[in-house]
Amino acid sequence: MEPWHVLGEEATGTGTARYVDSSVERVQVSVTGIDPERHLVTCQGVPVPLTATSPAADAHYAGVRYRAWQPWSALHPSIPVDSPLVLDVVDLDAGVSLGGATYHVVHPGGRSYDSPPVNAQEAEARRAARFEPRRHTAGPIEVAGLRRLARAVASEEYPHTLDLRRVPRGAP
Repeated sequence: MEPWHVLGEEATGTGTARYVDSSVERVQVSVTGIDPERHLVTCQGVPVPLTATSPAADAHYAGVRYRAWQPWSALHPSIPVDSPLVLDVVDLDAGVSLGGATYHVVHPGGRSYDSPPVNAQEAEARRAARFEPRRHTAGPIEVAGLRRLARAVASEEYPHTLDLRRVPRGAP
């Protein structure tokens, strides 16, 4: 659970309102079957700080915090939107992306729903529509730059989370 920050009071046409900045979201990335010595998962071209679920496990996880949308009144109005998120599995030896996926904050076709989902299956279908198992980064990838960027964006406070809001713009 992530808190939504309450902003200070602002004057409106009918009185005073306190807006909530709900523009920052977080997704969990989980991968199985990769070799951490040879493979790297990136989001928007930035290495994701994967952590093994246990010493003997083949699964790794991490969180990615990002700016999902740009409300007219926000806590950090100068931070741009990071959507859609492009995730890649990079082969460090070959310097290429082996594959990836794209995650859209909203339906990629622009569809909006008039009512909440009627059951769990419809809710799952709506979530699944926001993922595309393609559109990974094509071409060669500079591995040395990825390793430098991984050290630069590492967080002592949140070692298992990549915060895209803190990545310098223009990187990688």
